[in-house]
Amino acid sequence: MYSSTFIFAKKQFDEAFHRLDEEIAAMAKALPGYLGEETWENPATGLVSNVYYWSSLEALQQLVQHPRHQEAKAAQQRWLAGYQVVISQVIRTYGDAGVPAAWSASRPA
Repeated sequence: MYSSTFIFAKKQFDEAFHRLDEEIAAMAKALPGYLGEETWENPATGLVSNVYYWSSLEALQQLVQHPRHQEAKAAQQRWLAGYQVVISQVIRTYGDAGVPAAWSASRPA
C-alpha cells in the first residue's frame, strides 16, 4: 500500500476551486487502486493535510497524470499559499478498533 500526502496552506478558495476539487475527488475514488483518504487541519498553523491511500504506485500515477489533476496543479498558485507532497510506502499499520483505518471501508483494489 502507498500513501500520498498533500499538505497545503490555504489562500482564497472560489467556486472554480471547489468545482475542480470535487471533480478530482470523485475521479480519484473511481480509480482502480484507490483505497481511501483522510483529511486533517492544524488550527495552529492553518495547514491542511489530505492523505490518500493507494494499492500501488501505478494507481497513484493514474491520478497524477489525469488532465483535471494537471489543471489543478497548474492553477494551484491561485488557491494555495504553498504546498508539499509526500509519497510513502506503508510498511505496517496497527491499532485497536477505536480508530478504524481510512481504507478499511473502501472497496478492494
